[in-house]
Amino acid sequence: MKTDPELHLQCAEKLSSLSKRAAELTAFVGLDGFVDEILHVVDKRRSAETFDRVPTIERLSERVAEAAGQSTNIELVNQITKLGGNGPIMANALARFGLKVTYLGNLGFPNLHPVFQEFARRADVHSIAEPGHTDALEFDDGKVMLGKHSSLKDVNWTNIEARFGREAFAKKFESSDLIAFLNWTMLPHMSDIWEALHRDLCPLLKGARRTMFFDLADPEKRTTEDLSRALKLIARFEQYFDVILGLNEKEAGEVGKALGLQRQTGDAHSLGALARDARAKLAIGTVVIHPVSYALAAGEKSVDVVEGPYAARPKITTGAGDHFNAGFCLGKLIGFDNPMSLLAGVATSGCYVRTAKSPTIGDLSGFLRDWPRE
Repeated sequence: MKTDPELHLQCAEKLSSLSKRAAELTAFVGLDGFVDEILHVVDKRRSAETFDRVPTIERLSERVAEAAGQSTNIELVNQITKLGGNGPIMANALARFGLKVTYLGNLGFPNLHPVFQEFARRADVHSIAEPGHTDALEFDDGKVMLGKHSSLKDVNWTNIEARFGREAFAKKFESSDLIAFLNWTMLPHMSDIWEALHRDLCPLLKGARRTMFFDLADPEKRTTEDLSRALKLIARFEQYFDVILGLNEKEAGEVGKALGLQRQTGDAHSLGALARDARAKLAIGTVVIHPVSYALAAGEKSVDVVEGPYAARPKITTGAGDHFNAGFCLGKLIGFDNPMSLLAGVATSGCYVRTAKSPTIGDLSGFLRDWPRE
C-alpha cells in the first residue's frame, strides 16, 4: 500500500472538472445533533495561561486508576465549541462541497441552538428536538467522547411526522441523490424509523436507484440483538437504493461479530476480508472501512485500499471520520470508482484534521495536488 502521486493528480483534476456537477446534487441527511466541546486534559498547570496536556488515553487511564480509593481533580480546558453529531458534521461537509443539503435532526426545539446557526445558513436545516452534548477529550492516540444523550429519545417517527411532516420527509426521501442516516447507536428509535420507512415509503418509490449511506457509530453499548436487527433493516434498503455501509476499524469488528464472521482486524488484509464477507452476508453494494492511516472498500468485484495522509499533530480529530464519509460519498455521487472515492475520502479527512475546517472542492483539489508527507 503506497501513495500514488499520479492518482492524486487525476483525482484533483476530476474533482475540479466536476465541481459544477456537485452543485446540482441533493442530499438528505440525519438524524442526530450534538453540541461538541473539544477539550484538552491538564497534566501540569504552569500558569493561568499555560499548561502541559495529558498526551495519551493510556496516561489518563493511569491517572484515574491511581485515584481509586482516594479522589482526584481533573481539569478540562475547552479548545472550541462547535456543531457536533455524525449527521451535522457530514452534512456540513457536503454543503461545503456545494451540494444542496437538507438536514433533519435534533438541533434545538422549538428554536435552533446557536451553534448550528452557521450550518443553517449553508443548508436547509430542520430540527425536531433538543441537541445532545458531547465532551470530546482529545489525545495524541485518540479521543474519549463523554455524551449526554437524554434528548435523543425524542428523535422518533412520531415527532418526525408531527414536527417536520410525513409529506415533507417523503418528498426528500423520494428525490434526493444521497440519503444518509448516521449515529444509529445513540438514537434509540432509529431502527423503528427504518421500519416505518420500509412499511410506509419504500413501496411507493419510483425512478432510478439512488445512493443511501449508513454510519452506525460505535455500536459497542448496544446489544447484539439490536445491532443484528439494524443490519437486517439496512440490508433491506438495497432493494431500492445502492447501499453503502461505512465503518471505522472498531465498528467493523462489532459488525463482524454480529454477522457471525470470525475474522480478526488489525491490518488491511484482514479488514479487507472482513469487509468483503460482510458485504456478501448483507448483500449490499459497498462496505467501507476507514482506520486512521488508510481506507478500504469492498465492492462487487474487488476490495480496494488507499493510503491516507497521516497527520502526526492534527488540529482536530473529532469529526475526521464524518469528513471521510462526506468525501467518499461525494466521489460516488459524481461517478468515481471505489479507489478514487476512497482517495477523495481520505483527502477530505486529512485536510480537515490539519485545518479544523471543512474543505471546499477547490481546497480538496489543492490538497491532493500537494499531498502532505506527514
